[in-house]
Amino acid sequence: MAAPGIPPAPPEVLVTSRPLDEYCALFGLTRARFAALSGPLLDCPGGAAGLAAEARELGCRVIAVDPAYALPPPVVAARARAARAAMAAAMAARPHLYPAPRPHRVDRYLRSWDRAHRLFAADSAAHPQRYVAAELPRLPFADGTFALTLSGHLVFAYPELFGPERQLAALAELVRVTSPDGEVRVQPLCDGYGRRCGHLDPLRYALGERRITSEVHRYPVAEGVRTHRVLVLRAADHRRRAEARQAPLCNGH
Repeated sequence: MAAPGIPPAPPEVLVTSRPLDEYCALFGLTRARFAALSGPLLDCPGGAAGLAAEARELGCRVIAVDPAYALPPPVVAARARAARAAMAAAMAARPHLYPAPRPHRVDRYLRSWDRAHRLFAADSAAHPQRYVAAELPRLPFADGTFALTLSGHLVFAYPELFGPERQLAALAELVRVTSPDGEVRVQPLCDGYGRRCGHLDPLRYALGERRITSEVHRYPVAEGVRTHRVLVLRAADHRRRAEARQAPLCNGH
């Protein structure tokens, strides 16, 4: 407990080890969508996930970003193990928030994290250039670098670290590094206790003032029992470009 007058230390972001199939479920995507991408994919934060290694097998070019990549590999591995333990405890304490409520499914789910972590460890050692040490709201990439950008369990999951202004800056930065013809997907839109962001509408309005369109998509989880929300962001002129491509050509006379 913090001493009187001293604010508590901010939480440490978990270095999670999610596999590709969990990314698909959480972001409303498919393996075919990854395989069909016309440009590289950004995973921010990448943690100790297997996405970069697994999606690359589908022909997808992936760059993972996380400030943890500045740490020695044994430290990253230790933080990944700590995140696994934290997830196991959270699933036991709050099973209604997670997709695997039955004990045997919890074990299977955590084993998928173990496999993803092994893939991450091997891939990051073999291809360190694909794992960039950086953090929001400033990323070391040129405008429009990525065809698809994914950001999971960060911007809304840690309100102690990302207040409204930093959330706005982080989301705008994700859009900046994404192609105008691409999109950014962000989830969850709540913290680790399932409490929804109370200022999402004003935040979306502020994004609109920066010429960023936003939509909230819903996808089923837990075998269709409930849904979760994903924030989808695009540059505002994306729709005009798409309409121009679809419009019939007029013949000159």
